[in-house]
This record gives sequence, structure tokens and C-alpha cells, in this order.
Amino acid sequence: MQQSNTYIITFSVILTVVLGLLLSGTSQVLGPKQKEAMALDNKKQILGALIPGEEIAVMTPEEVNSYYESRVSTIVVDINGKEVKERDGVAVTAETVDIAKNYKKPKEERLFPVYIYHAEGNPEDVANYVLPLYGAGLWNAIWGYIALDTDMNTVGGITLAHAGETPGLGARITEQEVQSRYVGKEIYDESGNLVAVEMQKGEGYDYSGSPHKVDGMSGATITAKGVNNMLENYLGYYQAYIETKKSSTTVAVL
Repeated sequence: MQQSNTYIITFSVILTVVLGLLLSGTSQVLGPKQKEAMALDNKKQILGALIPGEEIAVMTPEEVNSYYESRVSTIVVDINGKEVKERDGVAVTAETVDIAKNYKKPKEERLFPVYIYHAEGNPEDVANYVLPLYGAGLWNAIWGYIALDTDMNTVGGITLAHAGETPGLGARITEQEVQSRYVGKEIYDESGNLVAVEMQKGEGYDYSGSPHKVDGMSGATITAKGVNNMLENYLGYYQAYIETKKSSTTVAVL
């Protein structure tokens, strides 16, 4: 039997409203859990720049949260290295800064979180400073965290992730073997210039004698360039803060 236009329109409206309510309810129920999962993943990535990934992999969510809370403190700085606690009347914390959204803003307007890793049992003793990274790979976004020793020059570790690099090629940036190549490298040259660390083209070469170069990934030149650009850019964004800490460390040693 043919239905009237009024019936069809009424049915469509009711169906749309019901589906909208269901989606809204689902979002409200799952939203907090999704945020918790994202926060946990961020903590794992931050800690991944400091401790072996296999150790994190066997930790429960509760253990990750507990370890993070006991060993990591945070601040937020601007492009000039000055701490930012409030912007436009809203309190600012590292947890509220969305790196991906900040990436779209002019660098002068961005907020830059700093994750301070403390020695075990001594919250006053700083072991490393961890800085977030964000950039573009071959197909999509890449990101990560780099840990610097207290000399603000030596790389203590790095963790890298991607949204869609090619499996077996650019996607290898997530592998521990690739990331371990950065440990012990230096971001400043002998003249005191910030030069970051550059992944080279090709693979299978020994760069142990070069403090600013790491071996590349075969068939992943564009992804490697993306990582290089990301490191150079973000270390540059943090340079004012890095050099402030370098100065304070030098004064303390003297």
C-alpha cells in the first residue's frame, strides 16, 4: 500500500530523532572512557621515551598511571620559553594542551608542554626532560616524544608513532630498534648551534662516531625526512626553554 507523504516525513523525523538520541547517549557513555584511554596512551608514549617499551607493555593501566604520577611533573611554556599557567582566563596544564590542534596555529600562539621526569624516590631530582613532537610523514601525521638528559643536549630516548605510514617501511619508526638509534646522540654541535639529529638516507651504515646522525630506513626516505623535519622544528620551538635550562645547569655546575 502506498504511504502518504506526511507519513513518510513523520516517520523519517522520528527515526532521525531516535537515532540522534541513541548516538548522543552512546557518546556520553563512551566519551569519558575514550578520554581515559587516550590519556593512558599518551602516558605510555611519554614513558616510552624513558624506559624500554617491553617494560611498559606488561604494565597494567593502574601501574602506568601510578608510575607516571610518582615520577612525572609537568609545565607548559610558550615559544619564548616562559612558563604559561593561564591563557584567556583559562588555566593551562600539559594535559589540556592538544598538540595536534596546536600544530595548526602559528608557532607564536602555540603552547608547549614539558614533561619533567624525576629520579626514583626524589621528586626534587630531575633525570630527564621530555618534549612532544608533531609533524607529517609520507601519508599522514607522525608524532612522538624526545627525552633529553639534564645537560639539555644528549638524547636519553625517543618514541615515535604514526597515523598511516607504509607497513614494513615508514611504519618502522615505531620499532624499538629504530628508536634506540637516537639514544646518546646530541642536538647541539661543538659550536653550540642547535642541529637536532638527522636520520640518513639508506640503511646499514655505522654512525656511531657521528653525534648528530642515525642510520636510515630502507625504502622510507620521505618518512625519514618527515621525522627529521619534525625534530628540527620542535627542538627549535623549545630552543628558548632548552637554553634557559642549559644556562641554569652550567651555573649550578660552576
